[in-house]
Amino acid sequence: MLSDAIAEIQKLKKERNAVILAHNYTLAEVQDIADYTGDSLELARRAVQVEADVIVFCGVYFMAETAKILNPSKTVLIPEMSAGCPMADMITGEQLRALKASHPGAVAVCYVNSTAEVKAECDICVTSGNAEKVMATIGRDKEILFVPDRHLGSHIAEKEGREYVLWQGHCPIHNALTAKAIEAMREKYPNAPILVHPECPKAVRDIADECLSTGGMCAYALKSDAKTILVGTEIGILHRLRKENPEKTFIPISTDIVCADMKKITLENLLVSLKEMKYKVEVPLEVATKARCAIDAMLAVC
Repeated sequence: MLSDAIAEIQKLKKERNAVILAHNYTLAEVQDIADYTGDSLELARRAVQVEADVIVFCGVYFMAETAKILNPSKTVLIPEMSAGCPMADMITGEQLRALKASHPGAVAVCYVNSTAEVKAECDICVTSGNAEKVMATIGRDKEILFVPDRHLGSHIAEKEGREYVLWQGHCPIHNALTAKAIEAMREKYPNAPILVHPECPKAVRDIADECLSTGGMCAYALKSDAKTILVGTEIGILHRLRKENPEKTFIPISTDIVCADMKKITLENLLVSLKEMKYKVEVPLEVATKARCAIDAMLAVC
């Protein structure tokens, strides 16, 4: 029974001195049992504050890698090893080294949605929640290489009024959202603000009311007077939005925006993870040391 699994997870969590971190896109029941739920920036901040011996990361693999990089002496577990990120897989360390070689002196910036190997080749990381602040710290005389997400990169470049060398990666889930879908929902709900994620294509971002990280969407919803809000990102965020704002209505732009990898984390494999202490996330020391420099550079800004 569900209640039995929850009770056993709570029991094992105490025995292991573990903390559970969950991304906003995971299943509702996983978010509910987590100690902290958030977007990549919120969870990166939490990861450096953790005092537990064990971190169980409910999200995709690059996020668990980041937690391990920030907590090398702790045990970091991910309940499902196959929970990956297609965007992160769109660039390798070797490809980034080749790109850097063709642009000597450029500042290499990676979206946190990247592998440890790629982070290790970068000068600084960004998340969708802090990219604007972080990029503003880089001198305008510097050439910028931005990987792997062309949509987030172009979004921030437009805001800054400068050009980046963009790697042509993308999130397949957000990339599928269309301006036509936005227009149809606006016609149906003319008074409802439309929030979309920076990983969406430019045509979608241009006609939305706000372009925000999931953490930014949550903050917007808490402050907004709107009773109905349209949401253009992975539907897992709807659980947190509705939980934090029970008096408001949140409607997805499309119910097809589902990340299958995020949904691989379940109460069942979370329980097994704590019971059997698997799967342990390891990052080679040399890679972790270099990657941490890029992450720390980001966290030093915000």
